[in-house]
Amino acid sequence: MPKKFVTKTSSNGGGGKGEFRIELLNSAQKLAWAAFQQHDVLFLLGPAGTGKTFLATAFAIKSLLGRETEKIIMTRPIVESGESLGYLPGDFYEKVNPYMMPIYDCINKLVGIEGTTKEKIMSRTEVAPLAYMRGRTFDNSVCLFDEAQNATMSQLKLFLSRFGENSKLVITGDPKQSDIGRRSALAEVVRRLSDVAGIGVVEFKNNSIVRHPLIGAILDKLEDGESEDK
Repeated sequence: MPKKFVTKTSSNGGGGKGEFRIELLNSAQKLAWAAFQQHDVLFLLGPAGTGKTFLATAFAIKSLLGRETEKIIMTRPIVESGESLGYLPGDFYEKVNPYMMPIYDCINKLVGIEGTTKEKIMSRTEVAPLAYMRGRTFDNSVCLFDEAQNATMSQLKLFLSRFGENSKLVITGDPKQSDIGRRSALAEVVRRLSDVAGIGVVEFKNNSIVRHPLIGAILDKLEDGESEDK
């Protein structure tokens, strides 16, 4: 059986700060959690299943419940993984929400699918599509950019220039899994910014995968095959 994240949330009743804790499963996750505290901009890079999105979402929730910030901003490139779904019916949020489901899934795992804590978090969580982000400033927020390997250089530059007072940016992605058909801009952005004060980079490896033990073996074999094909 794969390992599972363990979370605990509680409130002290009279409107005080809520308690929110997670069990970190390996040294990479511990390093990432410490890096959240130390940097205003943090890149979490690595293969699927290492808990990048989960950790970023957990940190955003912890900051919100602890009254360190007032809002969670989340965005993802609107890119399909090799299969076009065509026109999606519905209003703006009905079109965008399918792309945000991985973050919603993390919220549900962390605080449950219902209850006052879930309601509080959702009332202070905003989906901010990149297409409508220009001109905005996010104050007192944790801003999550998930699947950033599918973003262009201009999109990453746009997001990285949006945060304001008392805000943090967390960018997650795997530069090896881009769905946009060209070299991921994420790797180049990290290369250029990694030595800037206030910016942190944590890289996860296949041996840090916690989703299922087979995923690491699968990725190792497929990556070996890609190297042979070149």
